[in-house]
Amino acid sequence: MNMSLPIAETFTSLQGEGKLLGVPSFFIRLSGCNLRCAWCDTPYASWNPDGQPRSLDAIIADARASGVTHAVLTGGEPMIFSQLEPLAASLRDAGLHITIETAGTMFRHVACDLLSISPKLSNSTPRDDDPRDPDHRWKTLHEQRRINLPAFQQLLDAYPARQLKFVVAASSLDADLAEIDALLARLAGWSDADILLMPEGVTPPSPAAKAALAAACLARNWRYAPRLHIDLFGNTRGT
Repeated sequence: MNMSLPIAETFTSLQGEGKLLGVPSFFIRLSGCNLRCAWCDTPYASWNPDGQPRSLDAIIADARASGVTHAVLTGGEPMIFSQLEPLAASLRDAGLHITIETAGTMFRHVACDLLSISPKLSNSTPRDDDPRDPDHRWKTLHEQRRINLPAFQQLLDAYPARQLKFVVAASSLDADLAEIDALLARLAGWSDADILLMPEGVTPPSPAAKAALAAACLARNWRYAPRLHIDLFGNTRGT
């Protein structure tokens, strides 16, 4: 297969987030993103993408050799790459279960067993004093791009096996919940079982933050989504 993709890293670890929490998985992190989240925990795939081109054949061979049965295509934002489609199709042909991590701003028809959509709330927009964005160019682009309702609805319509992971901040929990409610009211086809709330940050949340988030999940019949990889490995690349 004479194609390549910019890859920031590949590694085998336990899935740290979502409905497949704890499942051994082969992670393929594509380098490049159409957003710039203020709290991005993988800046080497977004703010400062450092990926190297790798052939799809090599990626697929590594996935086969990993010995696990689940593959996670993440980023960055994998949906910005047209090569995602043949990569996912080949991974499925190799017998792997495929999760695709996306912010939900773009639509593609792609082989996928679990679509993991992480819509970006206003808490993700870079602040005016962010030194990575001195001219506020990314702040403007991020705010314009972070929610694309037509693409989001297409994804919900096309992928019945999905999860919607919302990153919420302890300091703005009420505002974040109101924003989530308003967004979901504009979308059709989702169910409470699809919605997960995940604490923002690269360290384990405080007991008070966990309790507040748990109460919100109980009130709405949504899922609490811990970040297992942070608990096990800390904010460490390749985990």
